[in-house]
Amino acid sequence: MVVEILFHNSNVLGRYTLDAFAVMPNHIHLLVSPHVPLPQVTKALKSYTAKRANEMLGRTGNAFWQEESYDHLVRGAAEGERIRSYIEQNPVRAGLVHEASEYRWSSAGWATGRSPADQEVRPTRR
Repeated sequence: MVVEILFHNSNVLGRYTLDAFAVMPNHIHLLVSPHVPLPQVTKALKSYTAKRANEMLGRTGNAFWQEESYDHLVRGAAEGERIRSYIEQNPVRAGLVHEASEYRWSSAGWATGRSPADQEVRPTRR
C-alpha cells in the first residue's frame, strides 16, 4: 500500500520525481526531486498512508507516523548516487535480505522486476 502511494504521488499527482525508496518495517527512506514544497510532500504521504494503514489494521485514535522527519539537500550527482545506494542497501544492512534486489519494497527490487506488485508502475527516474 505504501509503495503504491509513493508511485501515485509521483506518477499521477506529479508531486515529485521518485529516485529511490525503501519501505522498511518501521520507517521509510525516500530520495525524491520535489515539484511542490517538501512539507506538502511529507504531509500528503503521511496523512494518506496513516489513514489507510489504520483502516487496514482496524485502529482508530492512534498516531501512525512520528511527527518528525529528516531531510537533506542533495548537492550533486555523486552525492545522489551515494544516497541512492544507502537507501537501497538499507534492507541488507537490516538483515532482511542478502542482496538489495531481493527486497520487494524498494527501488532496488522494483528495478529488477522482482516485486510482486503491479509491474506497470515504475519509478519515474532511474
